[in-house]
Amino acid sequence: MTDAVRMDAQVNGQLDARLDVDVAICGAGPVGMALAALMAARGIAGERIALIDGKSLGQAISDPRSIALAWGSRLLLQDVGAWPLPATAIHEIHVSRRGHLGRSIMDRSEHDLEALGYVARYGDVVDALSRACEQAGVQVLRPLRVASLDEHGDGVVLQLDDGRTLHAKVAVQAEGGVFGEQAAAARSHDYGQTAVIARVSTDAAIPHRAFERFTDEGPLALLPQDGADGHQYALVWCVRPERAQQLLDLGTDAFLRELGEAFGERLGAFTRVSERVAFPLGLNADPRATARTVAIGNAAQTLHPVAGQGLNLGLRDAAVLARLLARSLSDDGGQSAIAQFTAARERDRGMVIRATDTMARVFADTGPLQPLFGLALAALDTVKPARMLLAEFMMFGRR
Repeated sequence: MTDAVRMDAQVNGQLDARLDVDVAICGAGPVGMALAALMAARGIAGERIALIDGKSLGQAISDPRSIALAWGSRLLLQDVGAWPLPATAIHEIHVSRRGHLGRSIMDRSEHDLEALGYVARYGDVVDALSRACEQAGVQVLRPLRVASLDEHGDGVVLQLDDGRTLHAKVAVQAEGGVFGEQAAAARSHDYGQTAVIARVSTDAAIPHRAFERFTDEGPLALLPQDGADGHQYALVWCVRPERAQQLLDLGTDAFLRELGEAFGERLGAFTRVSERVAFPLGLNADPRATARTVAIGNAAQTLHPVAGQGLNLGLRDAAVLARLLARSLSDDGGQSAIAQFTAARERDRGMVIRATDTMARVFADTGPLQPLFGLALAALDTVKPARMLLAEFMMFGRR
């Protein structure tokens, strides 16, 4: 099937006259599609799974954003046939605090792995997972939105915005969006930071090395992402909202000078920058579920991008939920799976939320303890077991 025909099939996909499935997934981003593909891989018939999304497949594939995939996420994608895909491997991660001594470097060689993680285009991940879902026969409804959802004893009824009704045993919310567009959840915090996103080039790139640089306003991350022009970096620069607007308004040369001053000279001079975009940052988490509905990924926990854990945490959500639903759908319609899922994900979710929240707050503080944080990074670099534990947590979560 050609890409054009495949996109038309996705956009115009139809279910039978009676829209009746086992699992309805609201949101066909990487987490929602991974859940669908994983359920199919674990024995749930593809036609009994429905993916609903407001964007066409073409729109999703054209999304140029960069995302970080941990090694554990690569294994998950490989499990459903969505790997390999175009991605740049991360061999080392360099962590430092601007203006203070001390740094730490995590290296793949300490873990005997091909990479600590990867950087890929969002659209390329969507494309690979879309092909996996298509191969599994998953039902895809796009572009469509859920107008209403009504839960009852035997399942869930979803009213679609084209007038049709979808009946499911379980509904999964996997459409989280970004912090600035969400209603406040049970646990919510506005960090007073905005992420400026772009792709940049330097004249002394270090292939396969990622950087996490903590500044007075927030973390500045450079993730290696090779392109047609050679070694490049995906930039995530977290600053105060008023500063973000100033950075967006600067001309190219002025922006590159500001970036060089904030990051330092480890990569030489910054020479090019793509179009810049920005979005506000905050924590928004609510892990609660009902008897027949559950949220995963950003819909359950929207995190600060520090350490790049959001998508990877969501993919682990998908892996656990797929396994549990495959066991229980035929027995009790998935009700026991939802209860087990909430309990099974509590530790990993809780630890990642606390870790990212702490880093976002503490390292952006300008108080007298900042020199100690630099020393802590230096100490981490000399204590190999602690450094390896942190790297494994970033790659696999709380196991």
